[in-house]
Amino acid sequence: MTDYETVAAKYRPIFERIAAGALEREQDRVLPFEQIEWLKNAGFGAARVPAEYGGDGLTWPQFTRLLIELTTADSNITQALRGHIALVEENLYHYHHQQDRSVWLTRFAAGDIAGNAWTEPGKGGTSTVLEEADGVLSLTGRKFYTTGTIFADWVDVTAQRPDGTDVSVVVSTQAAGVVTLDDWDGFGQRLTGSGTTIFDHTPVSPENVYAFDSRFPYQTALYQHILLVVLTGIGKAAELEVAEQVRGRDRVFSHGSASLVRHDPQVLQVVGEISAKVYAAESTTLRVAEALEDVYQARLHGGAAEEAANIAAELATAQAQVALSSLIPEAAGALFDVLGASSTSTSKGLDRHWRNARTTATHNPSIYKAKIVGDWTVNATPPPFIWTIGVAGVEAPLREASVEG
Repeated sequence: MTDYETVAAKYRPIFERIAAGALEREQDRVLPFEQIEWLKNAGFGAARVPAEYGGDGLTWPQFTRLLIELTTADSNITQALRGHIALVEENLYHYHHQQDRSVWLTRFAAGDIAGNAWTEPGKGGTSTVLEEADGVLSLTGRKFYTTGTIFADWVDVTAQRPDGTDVSVVVSTQAAGVVTLDDWDGFGQRLTGSGTTIFDHTPVSPENVYAFDSRFPYQTALYQHILLVVLTGIGKAAELEVAEQVRGRDRVFSHGSASLVRHDPQVLQVVGEISAKVYAAESTTLRVAEALEDVYQARLHGGAAEEAANIAAELATAQAQVALSSLIPEAAGALFDVLGASSTSTSKGLDRHWRNARTTATHNPSIYKAKIVGDWTVNATPPPFIWTIGVAGVEAPLREASVEG
């Protein structure tokens, strides 16, 4: 089994460099092209790829720990890699199982990374079309929430053939007709590259076209799990920052409870509550990682065992989302209770933790996840694995909102 500390030691110096510039990038709205390039060159995109293909061969619990470390340095980068992580898993799921995907594993080990292009603006549904003319396949359409694609070598796209067949297509971001825009205007997670990608008669290789219904079955759980990782890392970053700020603060209120803020029991209580919430979030996220590892291993057995593992993973991510969607924004907001009005200075950028947490928590609304968990608990109703978003009454293929909300 791969030793986690050995692998993590390889990446921690990069995480430290990433963390050093995170606040400045946030304040100046500088997308982390350079930082993602550092990770690519170090092989981070192949952390789950088997060692025989040049990867680190991490299990899901190990990889989750590594992702939390990265997220603590910069939460934007982990979310930007969300589509890549899913495409790696798609190929791992099929490798030695149904298809030979070794070419993709080799590409990931060489440093290639992927983005995603699933969700479309407007009323919902998929208008992106994969057409064939004179024996040549081409892709035409417009996608939004294409997180990470602006940094990527490949993009994982959902589309339809003219006959209505749902497909997933992987195309090079350097192919003709591919344009990615930095037009994401959310108030948090602003550097994830979650804007528009346009395909204008983009050529597609036939070997990179797959039936959508053959996708790995726990993809929704995986996408949600990465958001749990993001929330956990945001919480850890907020915890570290509030501790540093309290430790170095020399201004005190005359009606406070100690001569120094770092000795004030009321302040220490709030910091302790923040730490406890972050601890609970990390423990929960690592528990979900175990469920993902279980379902990954269950692919080799199929049948009822795999179905049960899929249900367990989906429910685990739903339960965790309900808890963390309030827990981490609360923790990130509480730091202002101990640091006073000066903590709202834009030069400190402390608000980024709450904004990032609140933005992450809006994905795939937790109110519906709570209902799903309750329906399973009371009625043993299996959770939905793929679902849609769009204008009421407009029929949509069952795929879009498993990525973005």
